[in-house]
Amino acid sequence: MINVLIADSHPIVRLGIKQVLASASGFEVVADVSSTTELFAALEKVTPDVVMLEMDIPEINGIATLRKIKQEFPTTKVLMYSGQSEDVYALSTIRAGAFGYLSKTADVDYIIAALKKVAEGNMFITNELAQRLAFDEGTQKPRRFFRKLSTREVEVLKLLASGKRNKEVAEGLNLNEKTVSTYKARLMRKLNVDNLVDLLQQAKALELY
Repeated sequence: MINVLIADSHPIVRLGIKQVLASASGFEVVADVSSTTELFAALEKVTPDVVMLEMDIPEINGIATLRKIKQEFPTTKVLMYSGQSEDVYALSTIRAGAFGYLSKTADVDYIIAALKKVAEGNMFITNELAQRLAFDEGTQKPRRFFRKLSTREVEVLKLLASGKRNKEVAEGLNLNEKTVSTYKARLMRKLNVDNLVDLLQQAKALELY
């Protein structure tokens, strides 16, 4: 039996996943939560084999939540999923320690396959994503720049793109403002821009808005 914890802010999504797993054999949903506060409270009480974690879970962003899970519950495997830019976030989450990445647009069958693979301790990404990650280097899409960015740089860029100031970014990621400024300068250099407006345009091209 694979024990699953679902962390998603949308009740209908949690219900849908529970129904999918109920129709398949070998799964038990041990908890479903709508925020990071609820998630860590649940992890104190239950020990899931896999946490299905929404990228945009409220309170703390998904990657920061993933890092906290890895630190506080190191044996817990995390399958990230999101409705946003699959090829950008997949690399970022896997670098941060996720066992897999699933797009919310993926077929229902993928949920079952992904959870089984991750529960076994194996990585999961879709075939389509694997192909894009392997073969997009030769394109002129701005997304190719993402390969140059660290997970933390992506987090900073996403928060800047959402309209947050340096101080708010620092507070959100538990950094100091000087460090955020350093990340911003590094992002400008890596994305080949020299001002904030162009940097945010790159974030838009990377689908980080």
